[in-house]
Amino acid sequence: MSVKIKLMRLGKIRTPHYRIVIADSRSARNSKAIEEVGRYSPASEPSLIEVNSERIQYWMGVGAQPTEAVTALLKITGDYQKAHDLPGKEGTLKSLPVRIDKRVAYEAAVKEAMNEPADGATTLKKKAAEKLAAKAAPIVETPAEVAAETPVAEAVAEASEPETQNAEAVVPAPVVTEEVVSEAPAEEKAAE
Repeated sequence: MSVKIKLMRLGKIRTPHYRIVIADSRSARNSKAIEEVGRYSPASEPSLIEVNSERIQYWMGVGAQPTEAVTALLKITGDYQKAHDLPGKEGTLKSLPVRIDKRVAYEAAVKEAMNEPADGATTLKKKAAEKLAAKAAPIVETPAEVAAETPVAEAVAEASEPETQNAEAVVPAPVVTEEVVSEAPAEEKAAE
């Protein structure tokens, strides 16, 4: 009886998964196997290759022949080089990235959410946002507006009223603010 190390196909139409099996060479691809020694999933990136190295070495030692596809996989894992005493016994197999358990990720997200300040809603209502914007940017009055609001005649009239009980008349002083000089647009300058 001739023994082969071959692939047994599993999975759906476009998502293949393979088992690396020891089987009779005359048997069908998916027929009964002598022993399962690994698995191969080409759909993931990098491909998943798991091999029971000890059992592969045993079967290759007693004369089992790997198929071409399995030989390529065994060269990646380094088992082919071990069996034939070739350099490169460590193989070139890339490991899959570590997957975080969904429950652990969820608990971490909840813990992070609990660390945030409990100021209420995360977004402000429209009126609250407008009030906050008004506080952040107060209205700057120009000297012309201040003069219009407090005419000099009214200030003089208030100052000329008789004082009661030694109270000093308070004359509002004009508010000094920075004048905002706006540049004329480039089109107006070009027209002049």
